[in-house]
Amino acid sequence: MTAIRVEGLRKRYPRFELQDVSFEVPRGGIVGLIGENGAGKTTTIKAIVGAIRADAGKIEIYGRDGAKHGKDLKQDIAVVTEESFFHEEFAAKDVAHVMRRLYARWDDALYRQYLDRFHLPPDKRIKELSKGMRMKLAIATALAHRPKLLILDEPTSGLDPVVRSEILDVFFDFIQDEEHAILFSSHITTDLEKIADYIVFIHGGRVVLSRPKDELLEQYGIMKCGLDEFPKVDAADYAGFRRYGFGCEMLVRDRQAMRRKYPHLTIDPASIEDIMLYYARGGQA
Repeated sequence: MTAIRVEGLRKRYPRFELQDVSFEVPRGGIVGLIGENGAGKTTTIKAIVGAIRADAGKIEIYGRDGAKHGKDLKQDIAVVTEESFFHEEFAAKDVAHVMRRLYARWDDALYRQYLDRFHLPPDKRIKELSKGMRMKLAIATALAHRPKLLILDEPTSGLDPVVRSEILDVFFDFIQDEEHAILFSSHITTDLEKIADYIVFIHGGRVVLSRPKDELLEQYGIMKCGLDEFPKVDAADYAGFRRYGFGCEMLVRDRQAMRRKYPHLTIDPASIEDIMLYYARGGQA
């Protein structure tokens, strides 16, 4: 059974439409949700957590219909965004007082463990905390009610590499329980390369790619050629391209096959960021 199943999700706004978005988040897995600003990532997350009502489609969380069982499912879901939900005059101990009333499985001892792990003072007001410490507090709060599903919307944005690494370790620990799962939306694709199992790429309100991360990194590549050679490359062989100076670079879906077909051209491995950028510039899945 999957943790999240999204099927045919649609949501129309005056200037944007989410179109037939479908993907799954498996138990024990981390799915990275990528796409440029305005692609539909946050709209998708809002629909999953019940913050907006979709125009069409179905969302299941641990096999239960999100629309019918949303209130009960909230006990199993924790959401962390780059912005704090708490009043700036609150301290960590005040947050615990509020959350204790909202979540049946709230665990004070576990909360204190995370505060200690993150070196967060229980009496210091949120407005006095750095951005990194605020994010650690949000994560400690999310995990202290013992959710099964963690939904993250840009949790590491603007944080320094040391803090990001510490937070990624916590996420990795969380999914060691095979009942747990994470949906992780981020522009920092290097973070996703470290811990994600699957990548879902949304572009223009549609899912362009939904594949295992290791498969993408193993198969995709950046092929390089001169401007005079570019017209000789079959357009069906690349998903996107860019011209620069005296040459061209193309995103290819199967770099081993392209090495056999174009043995005289250089083909380097592609990163997740490369894949996103080249598809966004033009190409078909």
